[in-house]
Amino acid sequence: MALCAVLLCALSVASACRSSSSGHVVVLGLDGMDPEVVDLLLSEGGLPHFAKLRQEGAYGRLVSQKPLLSPVVWTSIATGKPPLEHGISHFVAVNPKSGAEIPVTSRMRRVKAVWNILSDAGQTVDVVGWWATWPAEPVRGAVVSDHTCYHFLFDAGAHGSADPAGVTHPPELLDEIKPLVRRPGDLTATDLARFVDVDAAALARPFDFQDDLSHFKWALATADSYRAIGLKLWQEQHPDVLFTYIEATDSTAHLFGHLFRAGPLSGELAEQQRHYGHAAEEMYRYADEIVGSFLDALGGDDTLIVLSDHGFELGKLHDDPSDTRDLRRVSERFHRMEGILYLYGNHVRAARRLDRPSILDVAPTLLALRGVPPPADMPGQVLTEAVDVPAELAAVPRRVASYETAASASTSAADASGADVDAQVLDHLRALGYLDASSPKGDRNLAALRFESGDYAEAARLYAALVKESPDDAGLHASYAGALGALGRTDESLAELTRSIEIDRANPEAYHNRGVILEAKGEREAAIHEYETALQFAPDYEPSQRALARLRGNAPPVESATANEKLAAAMAERARAEAERGDYTGAMKTLDEAEKIAPRFARIPHYRSNVAHLMGDRAGAIAALKRAIELDPGNALFRTNLERLEKEPAGEQASSVKLQPGAAPR
Repeated sequence: MALCAVLLCALSVASACRSSSSGHVVVLGLDGMDPEVVDLLLSEGGLPHFAKLRQEGAYGRLVSQKPLLSPVVWTSIATGKPPLEHGISHFVAVNPKSGAEIPVTSRMRRVKAVWNILSDAGQTVDVVGWWATWPAEPVRGAVVSDHTCYHFLFDAGAHGSADPAGVTHPPELLDEIKPLVRRPGDLTATDLARFVDVDAAALARPFDFQDDLSHFKWALATADSYRAIGLKLWQEQHPDVLFTYIEATDSTAHLFGHLFRAGPLSGELAEQQRHYGHAAEEMYRYADEIVGSFLDALGGDDTLIVLSDHGFELGKLHDDPSDTRDLRRVSERFHRMEGILYLYGNHVRAARRLDRPSILDVAPTLLALRGVPPPADMPGQVLTEAVDVPAELAAVPRRVASYETAASASTSAADASGADVDAQVLDHLRALGYLDASSPKGDRNLAALRFESGDYAEAARLYAALVKESPDDAGLHASYAGALGALGRTDESLAELTRSIEIDRANPEAYHNRGVILEAKGEREAAIHEYETALQFAPDYEPSQRALARLRGNAPPVESATANEKLAAAMAERARAEAERGDYTGAMKTLDEAEKIAPRFARIPHYRSNVAHLMGDRAGAIAALKRAIELDPGNALFRTNLERLEKEPAGEQASSVKLQPGAAPR
């Protein structure tokens, strides 16, 4: 009874404060929208609606959190709590009954989202497309879950999901919004012309998430669907708060971001550029138009919040251009820690530049805007430099401890699975490179978060279980070693690092950490060898660079590069840049010139091997690497790459060997 009394008191406070807030709020999420790209386009006079937000509202770079994975970060935004508390730690979880991977669901979230808190406080909320909202939760309003566009992916009666359970709340809303859902096949040549330059035959290809054009069509159709549904709910139901999420900015960056403002390219990259070279930039302009449509729909007392979960580095070519061949990109590599945050309208202080607001600040700020006291168990702050709210709503300590109840806890991963849609979601994630590891992703991320928070014992426990489940995962052994080392269990840590290297010799972090342990044991020369080996695999790896500088007293190695080798090294870097742009023929010609200048410089045949591999010349790649090993017999990188090439099936052009720059000559 005491607990009920506390909750009733909290809700009565929230309801009482509600009358002091006027106007409604739209929260528009644009996944992966990068502040540097927004700044660039604004400086050129583009993005007029973002320009309006900046001139008349408040804005800043929103600081995200690791892991930079969309369902994790968007759930933190929606709950005001970090992943260790809300429980969503990856795109997928493992069903404990079947062992199969399933996309994360709303039932895996362990705490209330803002829409639950507002709904409990008597306010109306509509949620459209937000990550991890399937099955749709009962709220005082509507939920159009993130499964909606997967449910309608194919033409009616074809391969789509036949089970509508949980797609929307209330269930009957599904039929009402159905006319607004666009499938990829609904897009016309005119719809696509501003983004891509393809012929009718390409547009007619059967849908497949592994096909870059199909995937883009899905992203664009989904964005247009959720935009239209969000506007419909806003205009017809006018909820106190509308949450609408658009993924297309991120998906387009994964597919075509490497082509953004790229100079002249060659080979297959030039072909990609011809078809999709302006897609990423045009998607930013399309996102600006979405912002404009919600701006136009605002009333004079309403507020608009536009934000992204992280940034995305556009225009960055891969070291290995073949990585762009099939969309299987290492996604987090291109994510950046800072996203965008713009606030506009009622209660917003105009022309304010925010100083590094956090994703955890969004939920308490939104609650304060709606007159609901933020609870003490939300670590973020009300952004009072951006919004004008009653002082008691921003005060610390907070008068409400928590809105959580025993019923807030999630159920297990086995409790929610729609097999038809699950397969489509997994295909989408796999095509973007998110499902390339073999171990359970969520538990791995939770272990990493435990380590970063200083809970080394719990991190070690989690990693030990993961290693037992996936004994051939080199990265897990290395991570487990780090947790053991932090606990002072150095001999066990050294054994795990050695096992990690046995599984994957191209493992600079493991060599470096072995060096750290050996140095602590007083084995100076052995430590130097480990640091040097780490730099053979990753020449720019700063921890090993610093360790060697410390141990050597900044003295250079005994052998110094000749003037010809320094010139040849510069030419090799030019060849690497040419290869990155797809100009393999030009790269080979540059390497020919470099070899004439320094015929015994091992890096030249090493680079020749990499370029030959990219060209599909396996025999040439192997011959060049053997020549590199003749010139530098002790180089672990050369030997590892040769082993990989010799194991690679003849005629298969894999991405196992990378263009690695090598240490700068001294």
